[in-house]
Amino acid sequence: MRLAILGAGAVGPAAAALAASRAHEVALWSPSGAGTRGLGPLLHSEGALTGSWPVRVAATLPEALEGVEAALLAVPAYAFPGVLPRIAAVLPAGVTLLVSPAASLAPLAFDALWASVAGPRRAPVGALATTPCTARRIGPDRVRVIGLRAAVDVAALPAAAAPEVAALAHSVFGHECPLAPDALQPALANANPIIHAALALANVSRIERGETWPQYGMMTEATCRLMEALAGERAALAAAFGHAVPDLDESLHRASAVPRGPLHEMGAAIQAKGATVNGPASMDTRYVTEDVPYGLAFYTALAEATGVAMPRTRATIAVMEALWGMELSSNPLLAGLDLHGIGASLREGYGRAG
Repeated sequence: MRLAILGAGAVGPAAAALAASRAHEVALWSPSGAGTRGLGPLLHSEGALTGSWPVRVAATLPEALEGVEAALLAVPAYAFPGVLPRIAAVLPAGVTLLVSPAASLAPLAFDALWASVAGPRRAPVGALATTPCTARRIGPDRVRVIGLRAAVDVAALPAAAAPEVAALAHSVFGHECPLAPDALQPALANANPIIHAALALANVSRIERGETWPQYGMMTEATCRLMEALAGERAALAAAFGHAVPDLDESLHRASAVPRGPLHEMGAAIQAKGATVNGPASMDTRYVTEDVPYGLAFYTALAEATGVAMPRTRATIAVMEALWGMELSSNPLLAGLDLHGIGASLREGYGRAG
């Protein structure tokens, strides 16, 4: 099929290479233009996916969406407030948008924006728990694919369209697509906010000094205890909505295919197989600027609306705000959503035809 990848950092080009390797025709668009600068007709990948793949670089968003059947949004969560309105203004009513990852109910926020432009009869919006792959950009036309996901939980707006959206995601990227009951489950299922926040907090001096450190090699027993504590509160929050989310060992297994076990042993196994990556070496890291406001702070906002206690999560946010010297609880994606009465919109979306 014809597919648009919206976002050209690391994951967007890696997802483009993956889709192209499966014989799909891919257009790649960068919101700022920087991500596609220097990219010609071939995109080269190495690592878990090796080859050279044809990709069409789109200079504008309408050009990227011209004639496509589906689109994948692959930008950092902190870019959602600026990018979602731009996409809603021009996305054709018949094109399914896959939001990956579905952090902070971004698919629901997008559906509200799209309703006012495209009307009631429009394609579903897909909510993916995480990205199809993990990657690092190593050149203008080259990406290192660190790992391909074995499975990614998928939901949709409206919720009944989940099988259709899952079939689409599986066709494009090849991973299994366990069906989620609604878009909230993928928003809670992504383990990155927990894993990244714990790693950043435990290694803040390394980050501040710009040191090189192996991310998975630093999954010590103490750091993993914090991860497990945060994951336990997230599980309680999901249960309040009748959902279950993958445990952290399941998430690591899906991402890196190492045997399930104690988290620190899984981290060591990932490190030993050479699939690890270095941790952040700058305080301006997405592990904090994205995963705290659009991950941990999203959890606590939802918990406040439902009466679920998350003391360790709140404490982690507070300590990280003190260490980073910045406010990390603000989340503009939630401004237009009523978290107290969210059930109906999760089932039906916004302004859709019955």
